Amino acid sequence: MAMLLPVRYVMRSHGLSSEASESSKLFTCSCKRDQIFNKLASNPKIECVKRIERIHCDRSKLKALATSDVYVAKASEKLAAYRFRTEFGGRLKVVVEKMYSNKYGVHVELESLQLLEGEEELVMIWGLFTADSQCLMPLDFQQSRVDGQCETRFVGGAVELDFEADLAPFYLSFLLKSDSGSDSKVSMIRSHRNTKFTVPVGFGAGNPSPLGVSFLSDGSVNFAFFSCNVESVVLCLYSNATAEKPALEIDLDPYINRSGNIWHALLYSSAPFVSYGYRCRNGVGNKEHHVLLDPYAKVIEGLGLNQPRKWLGKLCEEPAFDWSDEVRPNVPMEKMIVYRLNVARFTKDKSSKLSGGIAGSFSAISEKSQHFEDLGVNAILLEPVFPFDEQNGPYFPCHFFSPASLYGPSGDPLNVAKSMKEMVKKLHSRGIEVLLEVVFTHSGDDVGTLQEIDSSTNALNCNHPTFQQLVLESLRYWVTEFHVDGFCFINAFSLTRGSQGEFLSRPPLVEAIAFDPVLAGVKIVADSWVPHGMATKEVGFPHWQRWAEMNSKFSIDVKNFLRGRGLISEFATRLCGSGDLFLAGRGPAFSFNYVTRNAGLTLLDLVSFSSSTELESELSWNCGEEGATNKKVVLETRLKQIRNLLFTLFISLGVPVLNMGDECGQSTGGSPSAADRKPLDWNALGLSFGAQISQFISFLSSLKMRRGDLLQRRSFLEEDSIEWHGKQQLPPRWDDPACKFLAMTMKADAGSSYGDLFVSFNAAGQSEKVGLPRPADDETTWVLLVDTALPFPEFFSDEGVRLEEDETLTYEMKSHSCILFEARRLSLS
Repeated sequence: MAMLLPVRYVMRSHGLSSEASESSKLFTCSCKRDQIFNKLASNPKIECVKRIERIHCDRSKLKALATSDVYVAKASEKLAAYRFRTEFGGRLKVVVEKMYSNKYGVHVELESLQLLEGEEELVMIWGLFTADSQCLMPLDFQQSRVDGQCETRFVGGAVELDFEADLAPFYLSFLLKSDSGSDSKVSMIRSHRNTKFTVPVGFGAGNPSPLGVSFLSDGSVNFAFFSCNVESVVLCLYSNATAEKPALEIDLDPYINRSGNIWHALLYSSAPFVSYGYRCRNGVGNKEHHVLLDPYAKVIEGLGLNQPRKWLGKLCEEPAFDWSDEVRPNVPMEKMIVYRLNVARFTKDKSSKLSGGIAGSFSAISEKSQHFEDLGVNAILLEPVFPFDEQNGPYFPCHFFSPASLYGPSGDPLNVAKSMKEMVKKLHSRGIEVLLEVVFTHSGDDVGTLQEIDSSTNALNCNHPTFQQLVLESLRYWVTEFHVDGFCFINAFSLTRGSQGEFLSRPPLVEAIAFDPVLAGVKIVADSWVPHGMATKEVGFPHWQRWAEMNSKFSIDVKNFLRGRGLISEFATRLCGSGDLFLAGRGPAFSFNYVTRNAGLTLLDLVSFSSSTELESELSWNCGEEGATNKKVVLETRLKQIRNLLFTLFISLGVPVLNMGDECGQSTGGSPSAADRKPLDWNALGLSFGAQISQFISFLSSLKMRRGDLLQRRSFLEEDSIEWHGKQQLPPRWDDPACKFLAMTMKADAGSSYGDLFVSFNAAGQSEKVGLPRPADDETTWVLLVDTALPFPEFFSDEGVRLEEDETLTYEMKSHSCILFEARRLSLS
């Protein structure tokens, strides 16, 4: 009866771990097959061999064949040798090879075996299994027994077996039986662990490096997977992505398929499998039914709808991408103007007028890249693009080496990666850098892949050596394969902590990133915002003069001052680049300043809601009435406050970070929850509010670039380069909490083609008379560039409005407003 294998079949190597040699290692032979047999023929123990019995196993029928001489094959494609120690101290060698005749040959040879007295014949009792070692495949030929085992005698100390290649992969399991013949005394010979001998056919031990999946030139595939303190690892192979269960499972042998804490296997051919995953068994809290995603998989795809896990590694190589003619912008840190966005929400709204096929994708960002140029930004910061737990959002990733499928066309993983690379290339052509927010400190609750790999070492402890390697390889991958220009590390507070939560003065991962040669040319930014509690933890971040930081103190002190609270000394510190944070070995360019972010209140809501107790941490001010209103005075104050916040963001030293939607008045109705953020309304950009705020941002970006001598600096201003003023040109009252006024003169360097800047801030509820410093000479005058209290479009102008000659050097500032003057030569003003 023909033996046909079903499409789905399962393989487990129960007992395989006991079949290894004395050193418990796999020995791979690099010599040719004829060299092996020449060596065997020269062995004095078997030099009289004239006949070796061969068994040929066909896919449809297994039958016995015999040869009349020693079998010598052609040079093999693949060759592996396994040595075992028997319970009596002898040695057994098994050679498995893939032959050119599209077959696998198995050669079982006695290297040394001390038979008991009177024993004359040695028989090999063997069988094949694809489910487990106790359930052998039925074999249909003369020597097959009812239980699926075959008995084949040794001739001259060896046995040869042939198997059709399409029968593999499987395990060959066998025992040795010695029979004296005279008194029917039978002895069974097992391994030195008193178990059957078991060897893999159609797959091999593989290599522990590199981790993940490697496609070799001969068509074989190497799997390497890190996990420690687990009893076993099962490689699960799927024939299609929608299958309910794996088509094949290989229970990896801890003595052959394990090196240290890395489990590995070499599959000689991946056909007909399309994807893979792993199951780990550790005895306690066993979740054997969970198929885990390989953390090092470069291409992943979704499982069927009813699976407990959502992703599998895809068995395919990444296609090459044409990066020709690409020039990376390499924007100096101090010149950066950043726009933070969510890939999906940026263009998901129908107002983007993009087709449903690309709306909310990387390709859509490419289509809308003109918006960045209109605002004057030269870098975008993408919220996490890794595959994530959809219940909790993108800040709970499950994988670190691939973009999420929902951000690409049709969800095809290869097309998603290609579209992201095309986006990066196009933005680079416009001089715009691409930075990624990344999360390496926690993962999605319903995924648990990283925790289940090794819960004993807290796999999400970034300072664990193995996880540190994973993070570094992930970062290098995004730089080399996707050409991203930098990373912003969310929950950076945890990067400085050890396994017990203790502070590390030199956290290994933080230091390794700072000095990694591949990452030397990219921006690295620490953001101590914690997605779990939607809060920010302050920490003295170790930086090695490489790490920049998202400056939460800037947001706090600026919002406090402009709503009429806080000390002017704290506000002044933020204006000058936060020297309290960045003076030691860094500079203002390492301060990434923001007022609003993608969690918390939007810019419009920050000046519209403040009555709720849950908004206390937002430091918001509703300007006199909660929520929507028709009161003119309230609306005017809110508009001034929005202008003030943006003006302060750009006039301060450091890198300004804008948040998507603030330019057109996006609102969550006063909710600080990130889940309530809506897609960008592109129609709102054309309305009165959106038009004036967008134009104001563009003006501020241009001003910051034009006056980079004072506003874009890698080093702090010298003490004599800045002069502070209080009311009526008196010294500022630094420690007076009631003081709500501050002015400063920023002095241009001698020989500069531009003049000084005079900036004044009035957070009080009444007007203030401001005295301007006297110009350096009669040929210089002050030109008003910004007054946030004036109507649109008069409230800002690059040409400016100069004071009349007969006017005194005073200017009346309205309540809750900011002004900016620039000193210009009369011939130029």
